[in-house]
Amino acid sequence: MTAAELSALLPSLLPRLWAFALRISGDQHDAEDLVQRSCVRALERAHQLEPGTAPLSWMFSIVQSTWLNELRARNVRNRAGMEWDDGFLETVPDPAARTPEEQVMNGQIIRAVQQLPEAQRIVMLLVAVEGLSYSEAAEVLDVPIGTIMSRLSRARQAIGALFNDQKKEKRAKNAEHSKEMGA
Repeated sequence: MTAAELSALLPSLLPRLWAFALRISGDQHDAEDLVQRSCVRALERAHQLEPGTAPLSWMFSIVQSTWLNELRARNVRNRAGMEWDDGFLETVPDPAARTPEEQVMNGQIIRAVQQLPEAQRIVMLLVAVEGLSYSEAAEVLDVPIGTIMSRLSRARQAIGALFNDQKKEKRAKNAEHSKEMGA
């Protein structure tokens, strides 16, 4: 693919690239810079986009590697404690969230995904949010498909465990409240 062909295609990819960059960086300004640097890198390397490779998958790969390079440059070792910006919900609307309960649940899911280790979080975003197949995600991250399946399984288990713990805490509080009311 030529740089001219890619530059004609990039505008249609920008919304998904920006949403992905926002999810992995957790910051609007970082996401904007990340997309810009990734687009420049892609245009410089357009000739490396092999026939048969989906341009969106290729761009996700560039965004991911650019972000990793940025993290290394910042000497960031562990992002798990970083706060998630819930404000992104206003910029990336979810048309399926129609009730306040659904909005609360979506916020809880976002926070749970944000707590995942980086490798699991990226796989979860690529497969569950961006809709990439396992093989496409493996190609984006340059890992075997079994690694994608393993990371996704562990991510789902971690999120499930988090929600199970929350249910148990809620039941315990309700039982305690009922006991206090009955006494």
